[in-house]
Amino acid sequence: MKTDVYYYTTTDGKSPFVKFLNSLQKPAAAKVIRLIAQINQYGMLSILPHTKKLTGTPLWEIRILGKDNIRVLYVTRQEHAIIVLHGFVKKTQETPSNELNIAMKRLQEVQKIVV
Repeated sequence: MKTDVYYYTTTDGKSPFVKFLNSLQKPAAAKVIRLIAQINQYGMLSILPHTKKLTGTPLWEIRILGKDNIRVLYVTRQEHAIIVLHGFVKKTQETPSNELNIAMKRLQEVQKIVV
């Protein structure tokens, strides 16, 4: 089942996630783009081994392993829609709190607009 994928954008229309993608090397960016395209076309179940709920938050993460451990933080807003809030290269075992804080701040901004 198709899932709509939306990207967080700032009030001036810029997408920090797209900026993050552009900062990645081509093979890593291609992995991220491929998984997001797969979500869009076939739904979240199609990438199940790559997703994980972040305990104690409304956030989920897409885990992309390889030379770089990339994380994409998102929330679900409807049954078949997600909002991509933040992306980063994970360098430690735990998800850094500053990365979670960025995603949570963006989620709060999105909720003000949606509600």
